[in-house]
Amino acid sequence: MLNSKEFSRSPTLARMLSYLCEVQFAGEADRIKEYTIAVEVFRRADSFDQDSDSIVRVEANRLRKRLAEYYAQSGSTRPLRITIPVGQYVPRFETAEASAQAPLVSTLQPANPPGNPSDQLVKYFKGKHWAWWLAAVLATMLAGTTGTWLILRHEARVSSAQSRAPTATEGPTEQIGPPAGEEIRILAGTTRSFVDHAGKLWSADKWFTGGNAVRSSVLQIWRTEEPGFYRTSRQGQFRYDIPLKRGVYELRLHFAETAFGPESTETGGEGSRLMTIRANGKTLLADLDVVADAGASRTADVKIFPDIRPEPNEILHLEFAGEDGMPAMVSAIEILPGAQGRMRPVRVLARQSPYYSNDSHWWSPDNYFEGGQLAVFAEPVTGTDDPELYETERWGNFSYAIPASPGRYSITLHFAARRAPSGESSINAALSRMQVSRVFNVFCNGKALLQNFDLSKEAHPSDVVIRKFSGLEPNAQGKFLLAFVPVNGYASVSGIECLPQ
Repeated sequence: MLNSKEFSRSPTLARMLSYLCEVQFAGEADRIKEYTIAVEVFRRADSFDQDSDSIVRVEANRLRKRLAEYYAQSGSTRPLRITIPVGQYVPRFETAEASAQAPLVSTLQPANPPGNPSDQLVKYFKGKHWAWWLAAVLATMLAGTTGTWLILRHEARVSSAQSRAPTATEGPTEQIGPPAGEEIRILAGTTRSFVDHAGKLWSADKWFTGGNAVRSSVLQIWRTEEPGFYRTSRQGQFRYDIPLKRGVYELRLHFAETAFGPESTETGGEGSRLMTIRANGKTLLADLDVVADAGASRTADVKIFPDIRPEPNEILHLEFAGEDGMPAMVSAIEILPGAQGRMRPVRVLARQSPYYSNDSHWWSPDNYFEGGQLAVFAEPVTGTDDPELYETERWGNFSYAIPASPGRYSITLHFAARRAPSGESSINAALSRMQVSRVFNVFCNGKALLQNFDLSKEAHPSDVVIRKFSGLEPNAQGKFLLAFVPVNGYASVSGIECLPQ
């Protein structure tokens, strides 16, 4: 089963299925919980919080779909089938003829078992055929060996976890979802917590010394789905002393200039506020002008710094100093588990909610964009085993400003062609009536990546088109400015990946 096309292309789902079955065969079905799955399958830290991290629920739902696909295709002739009931994680084993309401074995340790698990399987298979009976005996022997191995592995993990404090990732590893570890998010200048489009919790302002909480009445903030996120800030001469366990982290600072708009000065705000930012005494940014860095006032600006470590006393000291008598400012501080010497991958989908792709990569909801509109389509695309990844798109004349630290990156663009879109929104209906062309250019920091790109012609034989570009470097402001410019009709894109090389 694990070697089938449905599971060989999704090693994470295969690993999860193996784990669930092995633990149950070991007679430890009561240990199959969301927490243990997160820690042992998805490598989450012992501090895993299921309320703020939904990876187990997301992947379990994906596993149910993949099982259904397997039994509809490669496994259609299998006499014994595995199901994961909704709302549960303990697998059930059923005959192909049995309904979900009358499973063969719902668990190898039922509440009032008539006998041990091997007796149940032997009793069933013995009446069917000697080969089946032999298979059951072998399965029972294998289960015993597997159970011993799982118990020893679990005890070793528990012992190791108890002997050390949780730390951030020390180096680049294959990630399943977002990297595991301590995450800190502070919304500056506010007394209330906030949950963003990605479901991430931002705490009220804390650990600061000096400065003042400032709230702006500006309504529109560009290049973000969270304008309210940037309407508050801490301003003045101030510092943050943030408790942080040992490890390697990535620091993200969020800004938006709202005091100096286009109407306030002839220069549009450039040069009105300069500041210097230090981490543990080391200068991260000198003479930062948020308006010049973002390209305009009232525009979200994100600066990323990998390889951030706390001092030996497990405190990260951040200093914000204004220049020429003007106050420094910051809207939010984000500290995430990092990988030594490289930035975390950035994956953005043109949708309003986060998404785990079939390869278990985490995609953030739409961000960093300006212009264009979102469209949602009901018809699944062809040419991919993850059609949900392409069910939305940003279309029109638009751009993205993706933040990045210095280095070389690959950028992958995901497109989907639809001959006659008939989605669920009024925008889709308009597109369908117009039968618009999709011929456009894509520029990165002013250089052409794609010229006269005709999406309909490129999308053959499947609907999905993927283009990857390597060896790219961010501009002096630490951004990849991706401009999608129509030539005939509209430009469009479903997803963007920015990965360090």
